[in-house]
Amino acid sequence: MSETTAPAWDADIALPEPRKNKPVTVGRRIEAGLFLGLLWLMGQMPIERASDFLGKTMRVLGPLVRKVHKRGDANLRLIYPDMTQAERSAILRDCWENVGRTMAEYAHIEELADRVQVENIDALREFTRGGKQAIYFSGHFANWEALGAMLRKEGAQFGSVYRAPNNALVDKKIIELRGKAMTRLQIPKGKRGGRDLLTALKNGYSLTMLVDQKLNDGIEVPLLGYPAMTAPAAARLAKKMGIPLVPLQIIRRPGPRFVVTMHKPIEAGDRSVEEVTAEVNEVLGSFILARPEQWLWFHRRWPAEITPA
Repeated sequence: MSETTAPAWDADIALPEPRKNKPVTVGRRIEAGLFLGLLWLMGQMPIERASDFLGKTMRVLGPLVRKVHKRGDANLRLIYPDMTQAERSAILRDCWENVGRTMAEYAHIEELADRVQVENIDALREFTRGGKQAIYFSGHFANWEALGAMLRKEGAQFGSVYRAPNNALVDKKIIELRGKAMTRLQIPKGKRGGRDLLTALKNGYSLTMLVDQKLNDGIEVPLLGYPAMTAPAAARLAKKMGIPLVPLQIIRRPGPRFVVTMHKPIEAGDRSVEEVTAEVNEVLGSFILARPEQWLWFHRRWPAEITPA
């Protein structure tokens, strides 16, 4: 059987079930209908046009979501206390545009891999094509889904750790899309997928993780100089399995094109989970400072008591 006709490495892996702990109410059915309708509409356009259209739309509409926009502004004021209001507003408009572009690009998710340029590609291929396990990590930068699409194209066999949307119908559709473009081995965060993370690693697969979101029952380590409750799972797994944490930085170029850079792997060694997690946050912080307009500032990332009201 030729390489082009051989089954994909994950062809026999079952997709995860959508989340079941949130009832599918009438409101959520309407929400899912709007989401699926938007995907259909964006799919009728070429990816460049869809990305531009929804990006420009969200650039205008996003700031009207006052509660979320205000949270982003507060986070920026914490990290950039000398930044003017006009400068913060410009960054947040760019951030909303990136959100819109990312939403539109879900309709073209199978095209993303061919739109990624990889820097330091030889070092990356030592892992993806050399059969070396890794825990690849990044955050919600640019179009973060392009990372998994790129890794699949480069030959990685990996499980993708994800946070399930509250809407089970939306969750089901996104699982299907990721299964086509990235990997069928998808592991939800939390108790539902905790055991599956270790199983995937023991079976020889790598993992991808977005580790920039707040975890209330995580550990407190600095992010950009301020305490932030952070998930320790990546560091714990790296220590337990003796495999490196590989930072992947993704930057959006104009439109739906991206550059991914692999940075120096982090070796856990004999260090504590707290020390390793702090280094992970230090790397993420450098990514944020490099391109602040491409990070999702709208998370509740730092304690409310230190975030400007």
